[in-house]
Amino acid sequence: MSPKLRRLSGKEVIAILRRFGFDVNSERGSHAKLRRVSPAGERQTLTIAVHDELDVGTLHAIFRQASKYIPADELRAHFFTE
Repeated sequence: MSPKLRRLSGKEVIAILRRFGFDVNSERGSHAKLRRVSPAGERQTLTIAVHDELDVGTLHAIFRQASKYIPADELRAHFFTE
């Protein structure tokens, strides 16, 4: 059986991404921009909807977006059930 996405809130996703060095850079309405600077000096930015419960499609999009900067294997444990 394949793993399923956890039901997460925007605040929970932000807390997960903080573990990987991202910090909230700005907030506007119900969205937050998280940013970190890579060791090479590259700015890495993620946009997260800060809702009580994120839709499955939104979580998938955030996972794909974050996978550009963080290895998917490291993220999978936080976003999916076993």
